[in-house]
Amino acid sequence: MLRQFLFALFFTVISPSLLLVAGDWTSFRGSDGSGKSPDTGLLKQWDEGGPRLLWTIDSIGFGYSNVAVAEGKIYITGNAEREGKILSMLFCLDKEGNKIWENDNGLAHTDIREYPGTRATPTIDDGFVYDVSPLGEITCFDAQTGRKIWDRNPLKEYEAPTEPWLLGNSVIIERDNVIYPLGGPKHIAIALDKKTGKTVWEAPPVAQPRGVVVGSTTPYSFDFEGIRVVTVLSIATVEGLDAKTGKNLFSIPFRNNSRTNCTMPIYHEGHLFLTTGYGFGARLFRLTKNADGTLRPAEVWAEQRFDNQHGGVVLVDDHVYGTTFNGSWGSINFRTGEIGYLARVGGKGSIHYADGLLYGLTEDAKTVLLIKPEPREFVLVSQFELPNETEGKSWAHPVVIGGRLYLRHAQYLYCYDVKAE
Repeated sequence: MLRQFLFALFFTVISPSLLLVAGDWTSFRGSDGSGKSPDTGLLKQWDEGGPRLLWTIDSIGFGYSNVAVAEGKIYITGNAEREGKILSMLFCLDKEGNKIWENDNGLAHTDIREYPGTRATPTIDDGFVYDVSPLGEITCFDAQTGRKIWDRNPLKEYEAPTEPWLLGNSVIIERDNVIYPLGGPKHIAIALDKKTGKTVWEAPPVAQPRGVVVGSTTPYSFDFEGIRVVTVLSIATVEGLDAKTGKNLFSIPFRNNSRTNCTMPIYHEGHLFLTTGYGFGARLFRLTKNADGTLRPAEVWAEQRFDNQHGGVVLVDDHVYGTTFNGSWGSINFRTGEIGYLARVGGKGSIHYADGLLYGLTEDAKTVLLIKPEPREFVLVSQFELPNETEGKSWAHPVVIGGRLYLRHAQYLYCYDVKAE
């Protein structure tokens, strides 16, 4: 009996499959959409020049997408020229930054007036990689070889309109389906069979008879009283859909002055937190279930000053952290809407959480911040600047996984060692 116990304990502790899960980051903001890494045992402060730089590459093309990591491989996208054409490319790298394979996801977005470059972070599931180009092309690749399994362009098929900046969202996987925000006169989103790409369901918008334009927001899913809910944002609403059928469960008016929504919601204990930029602010809604299975959102509070544009927000304990449209780093109480602090430090940027600390990347200064999540004051622990002088916005979010910090700016990908000794 003791022998069997030790045998089981051995495989529980060092099973490769368990190590794989701990070291994976399979989609934008992680598999649960929280922007929070499962890593532990990380550095609590950095040297003056930052943590140790393991490697830098400049061969991933220009873009704004984040890394996805699975089975020791790194996936990222960027615009690159191949055979005289500028293509939206997906790259698969090993843990040292060496290219394993590459393949294209159709023509690239190249209009200089509309921030050319890739946006979507690859989504990894069950040995496959799913990528969406700014022009609407979605392709399923074999994660090991890069071979295309299927591809289609629902944006063209459904003649759906887009924002001036084109598609800015990634897709998520719900069971056997890929959830693709769409927009147009008849749809807010569609679900595609993840193995074949065929349409499974189509979700119509609510109270928008002329159709919708989707926001630049990746779908966000959560469980509520036995229902798997997928939220999809248009430029004017937040739509809650039944993940299995596409049935509309709720619709919340949510429109800022710029007619764009980019920040993923946060669900916590029966409440849905929403925020968007340009002075609109943040809202908290309490969800209750109606007799017919739909959901009823009731506003709990509203706070105009916490207006995150697109760098994302994270929930730590009872406070949400992120930057505001005017460039302040701030916190807000999830339950009450009370502002904890607003601090002008380095301008607005993107945010990530790992092992008790916040990781920030400013969009203009290329400054990397390590922040202690104190509700009442901005506590900067460490900072450093990315080394190259390339112009452009740093819109990719930091990612910490497997003891490494991945930072993307323009055509550069940096990998830093943040594991504590």
